[in-house]
Amino acid sequence: MRQKLLEVREEYQRLNDLMATNEVASNPDLYQKHATSAKGIKELVDRFEQYLIDEAGLEGAEEMFQEESDPDMREMADAERKELSVAIEEHEKELKILLLPKDPNDEKNTIVELRAGTGGDEAALFCADLFKAYSRFAETKGWKVEVLSTNEIGIGGYKEISFKVTGENVFSQFKYEGGVHRVQRVPATETQGRVHTSAITVAVLPEAEEVELHISPSDLQIDVYRSSGPGGQSVNTTDSAVRITHKPTGTLVTCQDEKSQHKNKAKAMTILRSRILAEVQAKEDSERSADRKSQVGSGDRSERIRTYNYPQNRVSDHRINLTLYRLEQIMQGGEFQELINGLVAADRAAKMALQTSE
Repeated sequence: MRQKLLEVREEYQRLNDLMATNEVASNPDLYQKHATSAKGIKELVDRFEQYLIDEAGLEGAEEMFQEESDPDMREMADAERKELSVAIEEHEKELKILLLPKDPNDEKNTIVELRAGTGGDEAALFCADLFKAYSRFAETKGWKVEVLSTNEIGIGGYKEISFKVTGENVFSQFKYEGGVHRVQRVPATETQGRVHTSAITVAVLPEAEEVELHISPSDLQIDVYRSSGPGGQSVNTTDSAVRITHKPTGTLVTCQDEKSQHKNKAKAMTILRSRILAEVQAKEDSERSADRKSQVGSGDRSERIRTYNYPQNRVSDHRINLTLYRLEQIMQGGEFQELINGLVAADRAAKMALQTSE
């Protein structure tokens, strides 16, 4: 491990030296590329530097304890070596985690798509509730949420809603949300107080940049039509709604929320690129089956990952057997991080176990 850490530290220094040269400093794109690479390993390098400082301190404390004859000085040296031994052990744990292979998508912005499933209007209403929870969670992180496409039912719910979250390391947090989310509660229209079970699906896609994925214009079929609101009524007198079909894969995206056809087309292309990139990466992941099995959540939309039980004020994540009796606070977004933290920890543990077995 030490050799690997020394190599990473050397690479970090090399990147910083390059950014200090006129050639790189005068080229914004190249500078940003090196800056991003350096930022990605800075935490690891900083932790390693502190590890080396504490390691040297421990050697000094050991030497003092062995050679010092004064009882008070020996006691002080003994306390210091014990304290530094604990710190070094913690450094080693963190360094092992930081050395785990990183998901190349972790730093990307994210497209999230919520779709109502079993449960009719109640599922659509829960789509709206979960969208609000995600938006509030994003707000606590300082991220920006932009709605890309909606299909409303007219009573405050969504048959489908797609939105983009922009910020630092968004995908690293949202990627665990993909799958089936089940809700158990008494609908507002239920007169006898019976608890109904509904479900929605969540798809989480890293945003695909144009440079990552080339889509030929000849592979696209673009149709325009008039936007419609809940119930099908026309809400626009111009053909501003856009439907884009990627002919090779059959992937279809519609956008009608904006009054501008140009804006709807741009949003539809954002979703389309991300969906196609996700399909490509899913195929690659299936070929790396061992790595796939190490992940806490595969992002498979058919996998039931979480239950929200309102009568019991309970949220249960079935992948890691985590149950929290603070549903209201979680749906307000403020305590959503606790769910994410549990999934991050479990994912790291699974990857470390896989690495050890290899």
